[in-house]
Amino acid sequence: MNDPGSTVPAATRRLAPDAAGLGEAAALLRAGGLVAFPTETVYGLGADATDARAVARIFAAKDRPRFNPLIAHLPDTAAALAEGLFDDPARRLAEAFWPGPLTLVVPARPGTGVCDLARAGLPSVALRVPAHPLARDLLDRVGGPVAAPSANRSGRVSPTRADHVLADLAGRIAAVLDGGDTPVGVESTVVACLGGTPRLLRPGGTTRAALRAVLGFEPDGPAADDADRPAGPGLLASHYAPRARVRLDIVSLEPGEALLLFGAGQPEGHARACATLNLSPAGDPAEAASRLFGVLRDLDASGAATIAVVPIPADGLGEAIRDRLARAAAPR
Repeated sequence: MNDPGSTVPAATRRLAPDAAGLGEAAALLRAGGLVAFPTETVYGLGADATDARAVARIFAAKDRPRFNPLIAHLPDTAAALAEGLFDDPARRLAEAFWPGPLTLVVPARPGTGVCDLARAGLPSVALRVPAHPLARDLLDRVGGPVAAPSANRSGRVSPTRADHVLADLAGRIAAVLDGGDTPVGVESTVVACLGGTPRLLRPGGTTRAALRAVLGFEPDGPAADDADRPAGPGLLASHYAPRARVRLDIVSLEPGEALLLFGAGQPEGHARACATLNLSPAGDPAEAASRLFGVLRDLDASGAATIAVVPIPADGLGEAIRDRLARAAAPR
């Protein structure tokens, strides 16, 4: 049996998505251990958000910089309201999109249980109520906020199935709750509601158009200093990166590159690809988002030095897909 307080578990257990697996996952989290679990977006690496020692184990397991805040996951909106101060836009967004793939960065409520380390020393807190039934059941059993960034090494491709988690973190965490493939496939949208106009910090599973429909106006973008001192997760310029270099918006393929397609078109020289996968032959952004990280991992496994990506429209979920690819292609 793993020691849930150990920073280096003897082995990482794969837990079944049943009452016994959920019970063990909750017990490990309450004891200070690290447990990966599925959400509707990607797998999260969970720790008790009120326990700074447990949260420190997330940073160690992921090799994650400690200036990068973590999202605290709650089972329902009432529990989230107990941790943060919600202005009118934040309340409207929570009512419209929770449970679901939206993270709200709001001022931390005095006496919040989310520890300072999880908030990266900021006066704000990032909160989310996930829609995945396993995640919500687990959070109910834990009975408090669970800090959970994506369950992968920092900067690498996010995991959309338990096997991805184990490929990155086996031996570094206590367990992974295996809930199969995650349906959305890209992380949550992050919106900061810290006074003034809400800011869209990271596009994700909730589209810009959906935010605009609820708010009645276009949210602002990130502040100029967010990359240096992020107000929310997922803002580092280089992120979500495979080992291979990523080349975007290609019109022709170079010899030996792996090819990432979208839709029915083929770039010049496509026959030269050492491996080819299509995010969505039908050109469906939702299908493409759900497959993005898994396809990046598979093309990376081909051994190609470069993954060449055809143009992908920025409409709807395409904005989140392009954001992740741009960060994957950024200098490291």
